[in-house]
Amino acid sequence: MATPKASANPTVHDMQPIENVPLRVQVADRLRSAILSGRLKPGTGLVETALAEQMNVSRAPIREAIQILENDGLVETIAYKGKRVKPLTAREVGETYSLREVFEVMAVRRILENGAPLDDLRAHCDEMIAAAEADDFAALVAADEAFHHALIRLADHDLLLASWKNLYLRIHQIMALRNRDERNLAEVASNHPPIVQAIADGDADRAIKLISDHTRILAAFDPATIAEAL
Repeated sequence: MATPKASANPTVHDMQPIENVPLRVQVADRLRSAILSGRLKPGTGLVETALAEQMNVSRAPIREAIQILENDGLVETIAYKGKRVKPLTAREVGETYSLREVFEVMAVRRILENGAPLDDLRAHCDEMIAAAEADDFAALVAADEAFHHALIRLADHDLLLASWKNLYLRIHQIMALRNRDERNLAEVASNHPPIVQAIADGDADRAIKLISDHTRILAAFDPATIAEAL
C-alpha cells in the first residue's frame, strides 16, 4: 500500500496570528510607558509636531494617542496652551493610596473567604526576590505590579478589578517618580511573602494589617513634598 504523501501545506497548530496593532495604540503605549516610568514628568507639555518628529510618524496617530491617554486620566488639556502630562497634586497622591488600601484589604478578605489558590502570589514573590538579588529595578517593579494585580484578580470581583486597573496607572507613576533615587530593592521584595503567609495561615487580622501597612509605605513621606518635588 502506497504511503500517503505529506501535505505541501501542513497545518501548523502552534502558530499565533500576527497582531495588526493600530499605530495610535502603539504610540499611546509608548507615551504611557514614558509617563508611568517618570521619563515624561507631570506637567510636561505634549507637542504633536515634536512628538511626531521624534517617533517618526505623522501627527494624526500622535493626536489620537494623546486622546487615549487623556481618557486614561494621564493627560489634560490646558486652555490656549494645549496638552500636558497631568500634574500630581498632594491631594491626589493621598487619595490614591487611601483608595489602594481599601481595594487591597477588600481583596484579602475575599481571598480568605473564597480560599483562592496562592500559587501566583508566591511566584511573584520569588520573582521580586530574584530581581532584588540581581539589582534589577525594572524587573522588581514589574513583579511587584504583577503581585498586586494577582491579589486583586484572585478576589474574583469584576468591578473591583476594573477600578483597580485605572487606579494602578497613578500608583505606578507615583512609585516610579518617588523611587527614582531611593530604592531598597531587598526591602521592597521582603514586604510581600509575609502577606501571602498570613493569608495561607487563614489569619485575617494579620493579613489585613500587613496589607494595610504595605499600602501605607508612602505615609512616612509628606505627600505635598512628593508632589512638589516632581
